Amino acid sequence: MKEIIIDLGCGINKIKGSIGADANTEVKPDIIHDLNSFPYPFTNNFADKIYLDNTLEHLENTIKVMDEVYRILKLNAMCIISVPYFRSKYAFCDPTHKKFFTLESFRYFDKDDDVFKTYKYSKSKFKIFNVEFNKDIKKNFFVNFLCKFSIKHKWFYESFLSHLFPLSEVTFYLKKDQ
Repeated sequence: MKEIIIDLGCGINKIKGSIGADANTEVKPDIIHDLNSFPYPFTNNFADKIYLDNTLEHLENTIKVMDEVYRILKLNAMCIISVPYFRSKYAFCDPTHKKFFTLESFRYFDKDDDVFKTYKYSKSKFKIFNVEFNKDIKKNFFVNFLCKFSIKHKWFYESFLSHLFPLSEVTFYLKKDQ
């Protein structure tokens, strides 16, 4: 059986083999849909994987989007979210960005995390499987080292180094949990 992949906010670089959803008709998505409008045009437990590649920062309500992603994903399916890192110049140069993300932003959706248990903003339960910096950006030795160091020492990097050596993009790998 073929894996069902959805690319939410696909733009012109739709992931090969995916169902692309976008409000911009110029990019010729498979499904034309405003991602600020709920529900999304997919059935429950439909997708094996969902990508939001530089999309979430443009949307109004992160919690509602994540609830929709949770609804659409099959159990144990993956959601891959890439966003500009909040210290990056790319986070602020685009006037259509509405939200900014740190290494801690998705703790609110990880059912095993104290932040999720304390605030309960959403009933959607994910497990943070991996976090990565500058996934698709060519890296030199220093940037490669910094990417690895920053993930291993998140608090130290965000508190003391990120304003001096800001990385560009952060990617979160989330797995739908019960």
